[in-house]
Formats: sequence, C-alpha cells, structure tokens
Amino acid sequence: MGELRQLIHATGHFIQKSAQSFTREDVEMKGFNDLVSYVDKEAEKKIVSGCREILPESGFITEEGTTEKASGESYIWIIDPLDGTTNFVHGLPAYCVSIALLLNGELLLGAVYEPNRDELFHAIRGEGAWCNEERIFVSERKRLADSLLATGFPYHDFGKMETYLHILNDFMQTTHGLRRIGSAAIDLVYTACGRFEGFFEYNLNAWDVAAGALIVREAGGIVSDFKGGDEYLFGRQLIAATPLVHQGMLETIGKRWQ
Repeated sequence: MGELRQLIHATGHFIQKSAQSFTREDVEMKGFNDLVSYVDKEAEKKIVSGCREILPESGFITEEGTTEKASGESYIWIIDPLDGTTNFVHGLPAYCVSIALLLNGELLLGAVYEPNRDELFHAIRGEGAWCNEERIFVSERKRLADSLLATGFPYHDFGKMETYLHILNDFMQTTHGLRRIGSAAIDLVYTACGRFEGFFEYNLNAWDVAAGALIVREAGGIVSDFKGGDEYLFGRQLIAATPLVHQGMLETIGKRWQ
C-alpha cells in the first residue's frame, strides 16, 4: 500500500497544481454533459504507469481509456483519475482520485484521495478501512428516519427520471435529507466514515464505485445492487449504507424500481 499511497498523493497534487491554470478552453466533450480534460488524461497516464511498476503483469479498466482494457489478467486495476470532473471544471472543490485492485474478480484493495481536504481513504480486504492514519467505521445510526443520504442525478440518460424522482420524494419525507456532491467515490467514502448513513445511485461505472465500495464494506457497511444482490460493480446501480439503514433503503427503492 505504501507505493500506492505515494502514487495517489502525487496524482492528487498534480490535479491541484493543474487547477491553478485550468480554463474552460481545456474542456472536451465525450458526450452530452460528459466532460473530460487534459488533466483527467494525464492523471490517468501517471496512475497507469505507476501501477504497472507495482504489478507489471496487471490489467486495467480505466475511465479515459489511455491504456488497453484488461483481458483476463489475475490482477486488474480499476481507475478513475478524476472523479468529479464537472466539479473540477467549475472550480467546485469536491473531486478525487479513485484506484481499486481486483484479484481474480474480487476487490482486494481500494484507495480514494480527496486532495482538497488532504484525506486518503483506503482499505485492504479483511484489514479494515482507514482515513489517513485513523481507523474509520460507518455511522452507528440505525433508523432511516435519523439518516442523511447521498445520491447522484442522471446527466445523460433520463429514461428512468420519473421513477427516480418518486424515490427522491420518498426519501425526502423519511430521512434527515439528501445530498448530491457530484462524485460517487466521495459519497462512498463519506458513507464509510459516517458522514452519510447511506448512498444510492444508478448509471454508475465500475471506476466510480470499486474503491469506495470496498472501503464501505471494510468500515462495516453493506453494499448491494438495487435488488439486494452483489451485481453493483458492473451492474450500474448501487446502495451502500449502515446495515440497518441499508435494509430501509432497499425496501424504499424496491417499491419503485423495476
């Protein structure tokens, strides 16, 4: 983990330095409301190069596609070099670097670095979850009614908007409130350390959730898809929460989601 810490810190510092001279002219459009910049791409190249040094025979699943996609390797890195690009572009200080490692299809380690707060969340399977040098745990709150939840809003696929709005309406009336930070990785690690009691979203990619999902699990939380199953890494939908709050979220979402 030591080499990975150095790598993710260096990447975060590169992003922060780039933010000082970044302009809107540096933005490209991958699709409708899907932004990317040279910062995303260069950060990804740095991470891929560093991960290759750590595990030379590993494969990669990356957001920006700066390297060939994994093809059956035992070790596979899942990388989001800048989760929260839209926030970064608009100067909103809520973005992070997310790196996870799969071993034979199972999450082995995850690290999420939020450079604006200089917080490195990390976990190794079976060894607990940490923020910098402090052990972290999910919230002790047990009731949905006492919970603050995080979510994300669709930005290009609006086919399920009506259903999603019904779910939001339900949670608005049964919780302390909903927050939308704009980075799924941050939402997950904030759930892991108890700032949120739960997080849910759909249309997610593996690089959005891989590291954060492991960190939540190692902090004592439950992570599932919208049906309560384990297809959250590549299934594009996820609920992460404290154990009892997770059950309440699952029931609320299940009434609406088909």
